[in-house]
Order: sequence, then structure tokens, then C-alpha cells
Amino acid sequence: QVQVVESGGGLVQPGGSLRLSCAASGFVFSNYWMYWVRQAPGKGLEWVSGITAGGGSVYYGDSVKGRFTASRDNARNTLYLQMNSLKPDDTALYYCARRIAQGAADYWGQGTQVTVSS
Repeated sequence: QVQVVESGGGLVQPGGSLRLSCAASGFVFSNYWMYWVRQAPGKGLEWVSGITAGGGSVYYGDSVKGRFTASRDNARNTLYLQMNSLKPDDTALYYCARRIAQGAADYWGQGTQVTVSS
């Protein structure tokens, strides 16, 4: 049974940092690219980051470049998102997802809420 489970969200002040984790199980994690995607209130899904299966290449959406860092530990079947210099606009439900052909995602987690507010 394929599962991805996000954790690490919470309330943080602007300028603060947070580290999200995504625990994967039920598949060979090291064979797949993974994504971070978010959905802010009143907005659609926004792709945040993608990371190759071995973690050697990482890609980011323009809104988070220079502030967020995605990484993975394949030995622990875990994906990470280090978020620094957080802004109120980063407030969203953050998902990790497994990438398949054509860049689509087939399995999503339940999401973890990040709220950036004073």
C-alpha cells in the first residue's frame, strides 16, 4: 500500500523557519522523483519543488527560490523541505507527492498546514 505522510507544519512568525518531512512507504522510494506542492487559501495548487530520485538535482518554483531547500534521505524513505525566511504568502497546506510519467503525481499525502503570521 503506497503511502506518503507529511509532518512538521505549524504556526511560525514571518522571517522564521520550518522543516517539513514526508515519510514514504509501500514503494521503492529511491526509484521516484518527488514533489512538494502547496495550496494557499483561495488559490489553486502551486508546485513548490521537485527532486530527482537520487536527490542529485532539485528544482523550485520562482516564488520559493533562494528560501526553500528540498532534500531526501533514501535510506530513511523520507523527503524534506527546509523553509527559511517565511512570508505570510507561504501560508498553505503543503503536500508531498510521488511523480510519475509526464510529470504527473499519482500519490499524495494528506498535507501539513503551514501558517505564517504575526
